[in-house]
Amino acid sequence: MPNCPMCQSEYTYEDRGLFVCPECGHEWSETEVATEEFIVKDSNGNQLQDGDSVTVIKDLKVKGASGAIKQGTKVKNIRLVDSDHNIDCKVDGFGPMKLKSEFVKKL
Repeated sequence: MPNCPMCQSEYTYEDRGLFVCPECGHEWSETEVATEEFIVKDSNGNQLQDGDSVTVIKDLKVKGASGAIKQGTKVKNIRLVDSDHNIDCKVDGFGPMKLKSEFVKKL
C-alpha cells in the first residue's frame, strides 16, 4: 500500500477502489498517485529538468577511477531518475555517471 500523499502515514487501506488514510482522512485513487510530479532540486534550490546543464560544485571522488570529477566541471543534457542518485549523465573524461543533485548547480 502507498503512503498517504498528504501526511505520509503508512497505515493506509483500500476501500472500494480508493485509498484511505485513517489519520488525516484523505482519500485518493491509484491514478492520482501515478500523476504525482517528481521534483529534483539542485544545491541552490532551483528545480532541475531533463536536458538541463549543470556544474559540479565540489570535487567528487569516483570509485575505480584514478582521478576525481573536479569542481566547476560542466555536465550537459542530464536525465532525472527516481533513486538515491537523482541524475544520470555523461561526464567528459569519465563516461556515464550517476550524480546526486545536492552536488550540482543549474547553469
